Amino acid sequence: MPAREPRVVTPGFHARVFALVRQIPAGHVATYGQIATLLGSPRVARHVGFAMAAAGHAETPVPWHRVVNAQGRISHRGDFGRAQEQHDLLRAEGVDIDARGRIDLKRFRWTFPDYRWPEEPVDPDGSIA
Repeated sequence: MPAREPRVVTPGFHARVFALVRQIPAGHVATYGQIATLLGSPRVARHVGFAMAAAGHAETPVPWHRVVNAQGRISHRGDFGRAQEQHDLLRAEGVDIDARGRIDLKRFRWTFPDYRWPEEPVDPDGSIA
């Protein structure tokens, strides 16, 4: 029987996503799956997307536009206005987007070099999630 993965999407999940995304510097991007993996499970990439959709309601600004899909593309999910805004924000930060709408992840992906893997998911208030 495979080892069970700890539950990652718990109260405080959006706050943990926002804290990690705030570490991505201008001119760089990360993928939904990359953020999910850093938080403890590559299987919750969709939930990272839900968090990014709610980023406008965060108390402190979140650079939501720096998170893209695994192919290096902007995921519009039917909201073409927001996709264009994301495109414009990334271009303004110096991120190149090719004619096919792709970002070269080898060049622009942020690798979180100072990230320390938590032993267990932790809420921002310090309690175990």
